[in-house]
Amino acid sequence: MHTVSFEDVVERIVARDPRYAREAYHFVREALDYTQKSVHKDARNRKSRQDRHVTGQQLLEGLRDYGLGLFGPMALFVLNDWGLRCCEDFGEIVFNLVDHGNGMFGKTDQDSRNDFKGGYDFDAAFRQIYLPAAKSKPAPPPPNPS
Repeated sequence: MHTVSFEDVVERIVARDPRYAREAYHFVREALDYTQKSVHKDARNRKSRQDRHVTGQQLLEGLRDYGLGLFGPMALFVLNDWGLRCCEDFGEIVFNLVDHGNGMFGKTDQDSRNDFKGGYDFDAAFRQIYLPAAKSKPAPPPPNPS
């Protein structure tokens, strides 16, 4: 029996749905692993895929944390370059993997693309946190040149 590699799955998906770069799929897979380890720190919970299930909201948090840790202030630029502009894009990638991953990725009956709607604002999550904090007092007005 021939097992299909993750790269083969991604190649097929990107051929059908070119909205997102191959790297975006690899990023989501790595972030999923990161999130599962973060959520299920107890080793006995790692027995099966079902035991390692994470919700859409948990995955969104993991995607943000993993992306910031990996790319720092460049996270928004990198994600945008791969076609990712909102949380719904993460959901599209997840469900592309579920739908076309030959059982490599699973979901529960409660999981849906809607889990990724309105998760967080990309600009706030990946860029604004690196901007300098606003001063507590407004700057004084410039002197009157009269």
